[in-house]
Amino acid sequence: MTRPLLIIFLTIFVNLIGFGIIIPLLPFYAETFGASPVVIGLLFAVFSLCQLLAAPALGDLSDRYGRRPILVFSLAGTVVSFVMLALAHSVAMLFLARIVDGLSGGNISTARAYVADVTEPKDRARAYGLIGAAFGLGFIMGPAISGVLARVSYTAPIWAAAALTLGATAMAWLWLPETVHRAQAGTGNPFSYLPELFQRAAMRRVLTIDFIYWFAFSIFQTTFALFAARRFEFDASRTGYFLAGFGVLGAVIQGGLIRPIVRRAGDKATFVAGIVCSVAGLVAAALAHSVALFALALVPLAFGMGFGHPTVSSLVSRAARGDEQGRVQGAASAVESLGRTFGPVWGSASLQRYGEATPFLTGAAFLAMTLLVVMGHQVADD
Repeated sequence: MTRPLLIIFLTIFVNLIGFGIIIPLLPFYAETFGASPVVIGLLFAVFSLCQLLAAPALGDLSDRYGRRPILVFSLAGTVVSFVMLALAHSVAMLFLARIVDGLSGGNISTARAYVADVTEPKDRARAYGLIGAAFGLGFIMGPAISGVLARVSYTAPIWAAAALTLGATAMAWLWLPETVHRAQAGTGNPFSYLPELFQRAAMRRVLTIDFIYWFAFSIFQTTFALFAARRFEFDASRTGYFLAGFGVLGAVIQGGLIRPIVRRAGDKATFVAGIVCSVAGLVAAALAHSVALFALALVPLAFGMGFGHPTVSSLVSRAARGDEQGRVQGAASAVESLGRTFGPVWGSASLQRYGEATPFLTGAAFLAMTLLVVMGHQVADD
């Protein structure tokens, strides 16, 4: 691992501990203000929508002024949003905090552009796997910290998240080296050039895969706490502990297994294997009526996420020419944000209307659709 990759890994890891603290806690915290499942879904969705609106400007600014200052700005915005969340006294304040986080939220997209700057195309699946491992490790420590501190109060984990993200901000400011911009983070509003990209069959296919993939996984991620609370009467602490255990397996897969598997099988085959595992895991989880079976069902899902997350990013990167990485990454960020905007709304609304199993089952169905789309997609390593 090169020094720039190590620093970006550590920065994102510390930031994602804070993010991991909030994810299992937010549904329970919002319910104390009288929020329904649909409102909780909208709290997740508004973040992604605001991130989508702000991403083009943040991408252009990172091209002009560098990755590091924009990453620092994004992390600082997350700190402010967490403080607002901890001090909230109404659902409206919760929404305002999520909006602030979304509008400044270029953390991951800037990190992905940074990775594209400092790696060659053949090494990007592994490099994205390291960011995936940061996600996994963040979702070990973050939910675990949330589970412990939620026994004190719902705001205690939020303050911890703010402090950790402040630490990540300082880390990026002090130690992250600037890059030579081989790949632009953004080139204007992605919706202005999406029509042109969608005229190319290969690009249209891979962006469609990207959208459906993140739409489906956002359904799972944002309804997990409500599913576990309704089916198994989990509280915030138990949900945090459970997600921490789930994160252990995800981190092992993305940090240790993805490189040799991609080298042997290629991005496309690894992605297909991930989708199959994910569909099996979501269906099994939806049908589980004991905690033991639920935990067992999440094992193939962890493998699916471990295989799918880095390879879908690599598939997008490989579909672009060297001189259009900025446009394609901007388009990918846009369609991913759209997926993460619509997914929580569909997931929470279907849970409220049809029962807690519906989000997982429909998420599995949407993921299965990606198999039909990906079969005709050709990549260089096939």
